[in-house]
Amino acid sequence: MRKYFKMAFEPSIVRRSLRYSIIVGVILIIINHGDNILNQNITGIAVFKMCHTLLVPYIVTTLSSVESLIKADCSKS
Repeated sequence: MRKYFKMAFEPSIVRRSLRYSIIVGVILIIINHGDNILNQNITGIAVFKMCHTLLVPYIVTTLSSVESLIKADCSKS
């Protein structure tokens, strides 16, 4: 488990996860909250949801990257 977390915080994985989080997260925010943004009707709960919308693709990308690296290490052995 410690190795898993160590890999999750490697700079290359963090950069990749941030990049995908911003791209996918912004698309999801536009889809889910675009009308409220255009109407300037953004509540505190909407901001909270938007932040979590960015967090989900970050976690998914990190998990996928770490799992890929673990499988690649296993296949080398």
